[in-house]
Amino acid sequence: MRIDKFLWSVRYFKTRNIATEACKKGHIKINGQAVKPSREVYVTDKIVVRKDQINYEFTVLDIPPSRVGAKLVDIYRVDTTPKEAFAQNDLLKYSKDYYRKKGAGRPTKKDRRDIDDYVDESE
Repeated sequence: MRIDKFLWSVRYFKTRNIATEACKKGHIKINGQAVKPSREVYVTDKIVVRKDQINYEFTVLDIPPSRVGAKLVDIYRVDTTPKEAFAQNDLLKYSKDYYRKKGAGRPTKKDRRDIDDYVDESE
């Protein structure tokens, strides 16, 4: 089975077209090598998928005949993604805390409430 079809079948991507684009961009690696969408997948291949700034790692157990339900995905792969990958994503989320340059547009509702609270404290 092709790698783009396999990733679509085990629900890593919503459509085959998105899976194909990820392969073309180099986000998919099999046994450490970037692959084209037409690359065949075999049992015991180790696949790394870069998606949403997380490197998902898994090993192929079997090839599905077609797209499978979410409950049946674990029959066809073993997830070996380290927990640190998800922890790093949480830290990245906190580091991108709300930031807007001074003087860039009118205040948001939150900014307005903060201003009102500041004015009320000073009085």
